Amino acid sequence: MTSKVTAVGKTVDEAISQGLAQLGVTRDRVEVDVLEHPAKGFLGLFGGRKAKVELTLVRPIRSADPAPVPVQRAGETASAVGSGKGTILPTSLDLDNETPRRERPNPAAPPPASDSAVEDAPEETLPRRQRPNPAVPAPMGTELSPHEDEIGESGRVRPEERYREAADFIRDVAEAMGLDVKVDVRKNRDGGVLDISGPELGMLIGRRGQTLDALQLLASVVANRDSDKFLRLTLDAENFRRRRAKTLEDLADRLAERVVRTRKEVVLEPMPPQERKVIHARLQNHPDVETTSRGEEPNRRVVITLK
Repeated sequence: MTSKVTAVGKTVDEAISQGLAQLGVTRDRVEVDVLEHPAKGFLGLFGGRKAKVELTLVRPIRSADPAPVPVQRAGETASAVGSGKGTILPTSLDLDNETPRRERPNPAAPPPASDSAVEDAPEETLPRRQRPNPAVPAPMGTELSPHEDEIGESGRVRPEERYREAADFIRDVAEAMGLDVKVDVRKNRDGGVLDISGPELGMLIGRRGQTLDALQLLASVVANRDSDKFLRLTLDAENFRRRRAKTLEDLADRLAERVVRTRKEVVLEPMPPQERKVIHARLQNHPDVETTSRGEEPNRRVVITLK
């Protein structure tokens, strides 16, 4: 059976879980050595590093077998035997000498510290094996930190933590642009929503929300990297999405009236999927017009025609 393995993961806990699965043992049967801590790459996207740990299987310590005692034959004295072999056998059983080497007390060694003394000692003075390891999960019954409960038993990061990583990415981008913003994470029926608030958000929104759409795409990449299940994410700033939707609904009503009046189709400018969806939803029950989409991304457009 392999006694030592090296495992990697997005977090130290995930790497430990992977190593335990390879060894097929529980956490109390191994010693953990963190080789590399995880690190985020540039803007949370490129050049990131995963956690790397080494797990060593702990084997129970067996006490040393006592040294065999030479048998003294009948009629021989200790001195006779000694003269033949150059050693003198003890005439009586010396319990201290027969004690295994590992169990003999060492007069030069300091007395073992009590449990309370170890607990009260500063961390720097404790032996390496007695120092608390921040990478080792807390035992059952202890209180978890705010981020420890985001990792499930299988080692996979939960959606809440992935949305939080996307929010951290948006804050880093805003800071690089010289903006101080706050990003709140909430959920709706379509997935997660990151609400950005702060001064001078026009730089993050851009013309007709183009910059905001680009940031939303990048934030979605951050939230879904190394994931086997896609998470839908919407990025909003000071209710821009709602205001933009109202503008698009008014535009759809005006263009529908034009199509009915002129009896000619109208082709709108290229729009992102969420904005085309607003136009389609607004006119889907219109009695005289219908909508379709033409073209390929990013130049896909909505076309309004007569029924």
